Amino acid sequence: MSKRTITSFFASRLADTASKKPRLDSPPDADAPPSPPTTHPSYPHPIAALPTSLLTLLDTSPPPAPHTITKPDLSITHYHFFPPPTARQLFLSLRSSLPFYRVTYTIKRDSLDTTVRTPRYTTVFGVDANSYFSGDSSHDARALLDSKTHKAVPGDRYRNCVCPPRPIPGCLEVLKNLVERETGETFNFVLVNYYASPSDSIAYHSDDEAFLGPNPTIASLSLGATRDFLMKHKEDKAQTLKLALTNGELLVMKGATQRKWLHSIPKRTATATGTWHSGGRINITFRNGRMLPCTANYYRYNVNTGPVYRWDSARDEMALHSPLTSANTDTAVSTASNPTDPNTSTIASTDKCKKAEAE
Repeated sequence: MSKRTITSFFASRLADTASKKPRLDSPPDADAPPSPPTTHPSYPHPIAALPTSLLTLLDTSPPPAPHTITKPDLSITHYHFFPPPTARQLFLSLRSSLPFYRVTYTIKRDSLDTTVRTPRYTTVFGVDANSYFSGDSSHDARALLDSKTHKAVPGDRYRNCVCPPRPIPGCLEVLKNLVERETGETFNFVLVNYYASPSDSIAYHSDDEAFLGPNPTIASLSLGATRDFLMKHKEDKAQTLKLALTNGELLVMKGATQRKWLHSIPKRTATATGTWHSGGRINITFRNGRMLPCTANYYRYNVNTGPVYRWDSARDEMALHSPLTSANTDTAVSTASNPTDPNTSTIASTDKCKKAEAE
């Protein structure tokens, strides 16, 4: 493949073709005016489109050269997906436009409540395979439809979700289309982490939830500062792997990887040598959620019901945008919230409600 195009994002996709691969046409016009922001009632604010100049850079990036890593029960392919200058522009654009959350939740273990404060900023968009959003991100009011009947979903389908499912905004749909084209996979969820400093982290875990199906494929795009990505086999302790994930790198995990391996982004005392912008890093993971519990799980642990944060360029940090998400509507049914902390909920710790990590 000599070239990857992204204009499938601009083409209308009818409801009866929502499950098909995106159509790839001519490249975007670099001189065209910027696209309007993506809006939806479930968003806390309009989400800016990627600049037209950046869309052109993404479209004209040279094709990646994949490299495969093979160890027992491990199937990983990684690419230098975008050149560093392009990836840096993408990082800065997404960081300034997306809503983020610093989720706090309480896990009930036996009779004891344990409060967990997520050590990074998170956000998520998408819905499981039982539903889909009509139209594309150029539509302001995309309806949530049933995948079989193509009619509005029953009102109680997502009654256990802390907020209504949110369609993937245009700035992330562009990337999803590119990753789908490169990998041959289909994704319906986009999870985003922002690591504000080297002390932000994610503990060892595996994305082996039943709602992703057996042997799920998960694609992970790194933007910004280089961070160590550690892996270890669940059974064979001698099997480990350490990768320094760099700006613009795409990591694709498939096969038995999630069933047999754990992965993490550990805390560090300083940013890796040669990286930039105060250690800030965005990680975007693309997933295919097959079952209804997937939606409730991802929104509970990556959005919840608390404050929205946005990047404040004047202060050079994430800042409080609003005290509560505008997604807290009558359709959002929250679990026993702590009235003293609007971003805290009490959750039973069971295998059926396993925490889904976002790295």
